[in-house]
Amino acid sequence: MKLFGRSWDRKSLMQHVGDLQQLGGAKELAYQDGPERGVRAIEVRTGTGFAFSILPDRGMDVLRAELGGASLAWHSSTGPTAPAFFEPGGLGWLRGFAGGMLVTCGLTYAGPPHKDGGQDLGLHGRASTLPARDVAIRQDWEGDEFRIEVCGRVRETSVFGDDVQLTRRVTTTLGESGFRLVDEIENLGHAPAPHMVIYHVNGGFPVVGPECELLTASGDVTKAGATSPKESYARFQAPTAGYSEEVYFHTLRPGKDGRTTVALVNRAFQGGRGIGYALRFPVAQMPCFTEWKMMGQGLYVVGTEPGNVYPEPREKLRREGRLAMLQPGERKRYEIEFAALGSAGEIQNVEKEIHGL
Repeated sequence: MKLFGRSWDRKSLMQHVGDLQQLGGAKELAYQDGPERGVRAIEVRTGTGFAFSILPDRGMDVLRAELGGASLAWHSSTGPTAPAFFEPGGLGWLRGFAGGMLVTCGLTYAGPPHKDGGQDLGLHGRASTLPARDVAIRQDWEGDEFRIEVCGRVRETSVFGDDVQLTRRVTTTLGESGFRLVDEIENLGHAPAPHMVIYHVNGGFPVVGPECELLTASGDVTKAGATSPKESYARFQAPTAGYSEEVYFHTLRPGKDGRTTVALVNRAFQGGRGIGYALRFPVAQMPCFTEWKMMGQGLYVVGTEPGNVYPEPREKLRREGRLAMLQPGERKRYEIEFAALGSAGEIQNVEKEIHGL
């Protein structure tokens, strides 16, 4: 493995430490103050300056992501509120939208508040507000690689309603600046269930700034409620009073392996050192990519959001015959690779990768 500018095997590395937690690993903690009191967090460090946290009580979502002490994610004013504070109706979801690196929208509905089949559906679904069961941390050597794995199950269910379960597995290794997320979403019920999922990845300052760039292999870009040229999706600005959010729908090109790459980068960070992150995912699994551009004061964020749908009302998708359904016992798999970028060279390599698409 690569660590501190050289390669190590297990034997040589362990001669330098008594406990590997000196270098990296995973620890479970809990918040103890305010509306987030009692919320569990699993903090993961990889030894490269990259660290992230997973919240089992918030749908196994990824809250914190940092590289060398600099945040990659936007955090909202609400903090990671406890699930008991969830408000399902209308825009109540926003009272507990902590932002963070990755928020799961779904599993049976996402998008704006609306009514579907007589059922009132709030913003973006319940997944990110549900505590996980069977949460487990595994960290151990596999040959000369130290592997860290966190997994858990989130079940969205009700009497007389849908019964859908998410099984999430997040893995990384010592010496790596990133992680891999693998989800399996299964219909445990006995009737078909609607299936909508969007991975709300929220880039923030210092990645987001006037010099920020969104790098994509977009075949087409459509602006929701277009009131200005769609080309503005690639331009960013300083925090602006009274800014109205903008949403863009991208159609992304895949590579030969079926995956595409998206990156949010700031080459001007620290005199040209650069900072950012890249997402890699199979287009067949997540054909819809949404960009949320919000340049407000305090609400200074760029959402890079792969999903099996765009954030549209479930009722509209159903009416137009575009609503995905999970049959009883059916499973869907979703894979996302997250890579933190901490140098001009890493950004340039990802840019070449995207241009190659």
